[in-house]
Amino acid sequence: MEFRCDALLLDMDGTLVDSTECVERQWRRWAERHGMELEPILKLSHGRTTAETIREVAPHLATEEEVGTFDVGEAEDTHGLKAVAGAIAFVSAIPEDRWAVVTSAPRRLARVRLACAGIPIPRWIVCADDVSRGKPHPEPYLAAARLVGYPAQRCLAIEDAQAGVASARAAGMQVLGITTTMSQEELGVPCVRDFEQLRMRVVGAADGALEIVTG
Repeated sequence: MEFRCDALLLDMDGTLVDSTECVERQWRRWAERHGMELEPILKLSHGRTTAETIREVAPHLATEEEVGTFDVGEAEDTHGLKAVAGAIAFVSAIPEDRWAVVTSAPRRLARVRLACAGIPIPRWIVCADDVSRGKPHPEPYLAAARLVGYPAQRCLAIEDAQAGVASARAAGMQVLGITTTMSQEELGVPCVRDFEQLRMRVVGAADGALEIVTG
């Protein structure tokens, strides 16, 4: 597969950062505290903000205090965080003004996880604090396109979750899936296993298109 774009917009959890251990641990603690089953929560939580997940599974608990307490716990839990295979080398090769992270995490958590995983901090991070409607709504990806300064249709989003794929598609972007969290069948887009299966180069001059090839 080959993609050409002007900018790359990358999800964080499950895409750049393998945070599965931390995410599941925090939701397990929360579920146990409230006497709830874990699996239905995990099925809903991938790619969504904490607030949206809690609203879906327990609307009566969707308070600012509850969400804030959960987010603080996540930011303090860094055990097991690591970069997805090939992610550090891949993003390090992208021109710094041609990529952004688009995450459902709050900004503090995003910066903690990127740093702990050794991922270079991008110039732009669109996070839960920046939007009124999170993934699967297109607002996060449209906001990122505005920041990097390229039309949405000239951006390539890389995502691991259905909510993120739906968000990027609704924004009119090309989408490449990474099967760290869900299968290609679940994501419904072309997929790779991890960043070790991707190669990228700038075509022509320094401001030329980005060419991303799989395999």
